[in-house]
Amino acid sequence: MAKKSRGLNTAKRLKHRRSEGRWNDPKYVRRVLRLKEKADPLEGSSQAKGLVLEKVQLEAKQPNSGMRKCVRVQLTKNGRQVTAFLPWDGATKMVNEHDEVLIECIGGTKGRAKGDIPGVRWQVIKVNDQSLQALLSGKLEKARR
Repeated sequence: MAKKSRGLNTAKRLKHRRSEGRWNDPKYVRRVLRLKEKADPLEGSSQAKGLVLEKVQLEAKQPNSGMRKCVRVQLTKNGRQVTAFLPWDGATKMVNEHDEVLIECIGGTKGRAKGDIPGVRWQVIKVNDQSLQALLSGKLEKARR
């Protein structure tokens, strides 16, 4: 590697050296090229609405065993399909096919899957504009559609 420029009139060379070196930082590259927004089905937003296509059960990763209740959701903004986790006990009973749900990121490390659910990066928080937690606790009754 070349030595750093010194002396008078070297500001331009140092500035160029700094801008070249930044491309070695993966976080800088992802931010500048906007790679997260391009790959993310939610297109950078924190939440998105979609329609439930089907209910699915996914097997938990080793060493855990159990079936994790999830739904396949087609997003209204771009038509992409994602799998979203149904948190809390009995949530599967509150969600039916063709319901409108609001999903958000689960919050795994670096936006990846969380816990023992393979490949699931989102969770359901609202069903037909009603909070899933309020429905499960009995504070609300599910709206007739």
